[in-house]
Amino acid sequence: MIEINKSKTADTRTCDFANVSKETLRQSSLTHIKDVGKAMRVFGDMLHYAAHTHDVDKLSDLDHFHDDFITGFKQTGWWDSHRRINRHHLQQSDGVPENVNLIDVIEMIADCVMAGMARSGSVYPVTIPDEVLKAAFKNTVQLLKDQVVVKPDEEVSK
Repeated sequence: MIEINKSKTADTRTCDFANVSKETLRQSSLTHIKDVGKAMRVFGDMLHYAAHTHDVDKLSDLDHFHDDFITGFKQTGWWDSHRRINRHHLQQSDGVPENVNLIDVIEMIADCVMAGMARSGSVYPVTIPDEVLKAAFKNTVQLLKDQVVVKPDEEVSK
């Protein structure tokens, strides 16, 4: 969870801006900058987790993966399962989780670029359906909102 303090003095929509001192505005701005840093650390942790769990079923289910691989994926049992249990196969409808988010999008981009560059030296056009990208954006906003706890008023003096 991200704990932040309520702030009523750094936004003209929520304060009597004509009566906010420069020092109060400075302090409120410093607090806001720290709060954004907390949010970015949460996203960083999510990216770190995605990096460390990326395609782990290629190793944990290596026999099944290899069985499909040696058929050139004409046999797709492992591949069909892989898309459903990993969150980053956003180009196939059965690979898009209901709560898709921008971490999934970034993982997909990293996957496509790294695989393409390592395997062929180029990257095929990477696309995501607009509705998936819009859902990822919306779900990421909600994901972050769900992490935030606003502590009771600890107002900086004016």
